[in-house]
Amino acid sequence: MRYAIEPPEVPGVRIEGEDQLFPVHRIYCVGRNYAAHALEMGGDPNREAPFFFQKNPDNIIVEGGDFPYPAKSSDVHHEIELVAALKRGGKDISVSQALDFVFGYAVGLDMTRRDLQAECKKHGRPWETAKAFENSAPLGRIMPASRCGHLKEGAIWLKVDGRMRQEGNLNQLIWKVPEIISYLSGYFTLKPGDLIMTGRPSGVAAVERGSVLYGHIDEIGDVHTKVV
Repeated sequence: MRYAIEPPEVPGVRIEGEDQLFPVHRIYCVGRNYAAHALEMGGDPNREAPFFFQKNPDNIIVEGGDFPYPAKSSDVHHEIELVAALKRGGKDISVSQALDFVFGYAVGLDMTRRDLQAECKKHGRPWETAKAFENSAPLGRIMPASRCGHLKEGAIWLKVDGRMRQEGNLNQLIWKVPEIISYLSGYFTLKPGDLIMTGRPSGVAAVERGSVLYGHIDEIGDVHTKVV
C-alpha cells in the first residue's frame, strides 16, 4: 500500500571515516547531568533521579550548518553535550549490557530558548517550545565506538568567538552512559537510530547573531555553527 503523500526523509548524520549516514529515529536529552551545572541551574547534584525530554530528529543541523536565531525568543543559550548513538534497541536494558547497544558517539549542542523554558517551568508546562524547535540540535559527525571506545573521561569544551565558555570532563557525568541507557529503557522502547544527549557542563550562556560556536570532546570530535 502506498502513502497518501510523499513521506519525509529520514534525517541522517555522517559517520567519521565512512561513506555512510547514521539514520536518526529519536533524540532523547538528559537534564542536569553534571554536578556543577545542576548547581548552576538550582538543582541537586547528588544523583537525583535523571529526567528526560526530547528533540525531534529533523531539529538536527549537520556539517557545520548555520544556526538561525529562533523567533519568539530573545535569550537563546548554548549547551554542549556528549551524544550516544544506538545501533540496537530494547526495553529494560541492564547497565552491564547497555554499552553493547551503542554504535558510537558525537558532539552535539542543545540550543535552548532559555526565556521560554523559564516560562514553561513557572507554569508547569512541557519544554517543547524551548527545546524542540527547528535547528536546535547542531551535531558533529558520529565517531564509531569501534574506533574511540567507550570513554569514561575526556575533556569537553565549547568556545564562542574563540573564548572558552563551557569546560568540563566526561568523568563529571552524574549518571554515566550505561546508566542513562538502562534507566531510559525502563520508560521507552529504545530503537536503532536513537540519539541520547547526555547533559552539559556548567558555563551555559546566551548567544548573539554573528557568534561562532566551536565545541570539542577528546577522542570524539567537534561541532561548530554560526548564529545567523
